[in-house]
Amino acid sequence: MLLNISYNRSKTKEKIDKEVGKPFTLLARMKLNGTGSPKLHITDTSIDIHNLLVLDNNANTCNVEMRPKGIIVMFRSLLETYALVIPYYKLHLYKGKAEEYSIYRDHSKIKVKADTPAIHKYFKKILDYKADNALTQVGDL
Repeated sequence: MLLNISYNRSKTKEKIDKEVGKPFTLLARMKLNGTGSPKLHITDTSIDIHNLLVLDNNANTCNVEMRPKGIIVMFRSLLETYALVIPYYKLHLYKGKAEEYSIYRDHSKIKVKADTPAIHKYFKKILDYKADNALTQVGDL
């Protein structure tokens, strides 16, 4: 779900909270050693996101926020802020090249450059949290 989150609208906030849960509490963020990513440079996107990013000449960057039931990938275009809201059950995270991660939700994709150890560590944290808090599978019963 791609949303414009530039304005403080309660309906938009409710949609995000329903999809990926409310933000972590301060204590939970401290236990997780932070829930936000470093600045990520976008290398490739799906067509709907690409159409937003080409509207200005700024560097295409984004950041990722962890939530209890998913992640939010936020980026800016012109003077607007957009969010790609991805619940864990729809999140597909791939490490393509040695220094690139691909984040997918249905038909939306964002590829980001991972040129520092902090970025690799952050994506490992997302995968570990997703695995620890995933819904039970039929095979587990």
